[in-house]
Amino acid sequence: MHPSNIVLLEFHPERDDLAPDKELRDGLSVALRMGHTLWLANDESVTIERLTLRPEDSQGKSSFTRDHKQFALHDFLPMPLPASDPECPDELNEADIEGLACDGKYLWVAGSHSLRRKQPKDDDGTKKAYKRLASVSADGNRYLLARIPIVPEDDGYTLVREAQGKNKLHYAAILRGDAHGNELTELLKQDEHLGPFLPIPGKDNGFDIEGVAVAGKNLLLGLRGPVLRGWAAIIEVSLVEDEQPATLRLGPVGKNDELYRKHFLDLRGLGIRDLCVQGEDLLILAGPTMDLDGPVVLYRWPGGAQPDAGCIVPTSQLEHVLDLPFGQGVDHPEGMTLFPANAGAEEGLLVVHDSASPSRQIGESILVADVFPLPKRKKPAG
Repeated sequence: MHPSNIVLLEFHPERDDLAPDKELRDGLSVALRMGHTLWLANDESVTIERLTLRPEDSQGKSSFTRDHKQFALHDFLPMPLPASDPECPDELNEADIEGLACDGKYLWVAGSHSLRRKQPKDDDGTKKAYKRLASVSADGNRYLLARIPIVPEDDGYTLVREAQGKNKLHYAAILRGDAHGNELTELLKQDEHLGPFLPIPGKDNGFDIEGVAVAGKNLLLGLRGPVLRGWAAIIEVSLVEDEQPATLRLGPVGKNDELYRKHFLDLRGLGIRDLCVQGEDLLILAGPTMDLDGPVVLYRWPGGAQPDAGCIVPTSQLEHVLDLPFGQGVDHPEGMTLFPANAGAEEGLLVVHDSASPSRQIGESILVADVFPLPKRKKPAG
């Protein structure tokens, strides 16, 4: 399906550089709209970006081209590693941010939790290429599962370290862990389905979180990998306050006091690239778990935003909503958020891309995002 509309995203040029050959707009991994505020992140950064919506132009086009503000995670959270490597200042200890969600009080942020394998370069000889392919590393900041208080500011929202609620203080906090993992990965090492995949890099069908959604008092974590015999996984967790103000711990999820629940969905071999709540339903952006081009499919899991137990969800219980376009080596749909599809306020989906093509980039700082109309939920048969 082709987009029904586009939205322009403008970044401040002075904040758009990640490295000499990289820009924020080249690889957006996640998007979350809250009223006039759009939260975004690049998976090679340690920051969250905020853009503000402008009024529609004379042609009914929308744009987030006001007040780009950058929020460094280190200003809010005790991250495992500093923002940059002291020995190589140009190298960022990236958080690989792959999920954003909001519960009304906090912005929840999820890193990939994945290992990475080096990629051979075109001019490498055989020996050097072999060495790169054997090199697997962990970036401690990827083990990020945290919350940051969110409060109104002007006609949008901003992030703060602490905010006074009605009955308690809301403060920024991160799941207990260190540069080698966190409480969740330690627990999953013993899991019969997911444990064997934790030592495998994300793009090799290893463990890789991409997408977070709020489900009542719990969080849903979508996994790009592993995909098990065609079945993708969602982990449901509950994070509760620890004795230390800046940290969180895993709490009981269900009636059986389990510390996590698993949901397996038959996405026909695809992994999960993002999650988005739509009422009681869960929208799932599905794409390749490996480093491949397409296909990219949007599924709807009816009632998926309110699961009451771990479950198996066959394809017959999912709605195939959209087939999204993708490029060859560019324009991989990676993040999504609800956004009106047109001036008539028909519900739609704003999609941002990893490896944005040059045709999406205008001038030095503007990026074109797509908006697709969202078909209404199908009525159950009978």
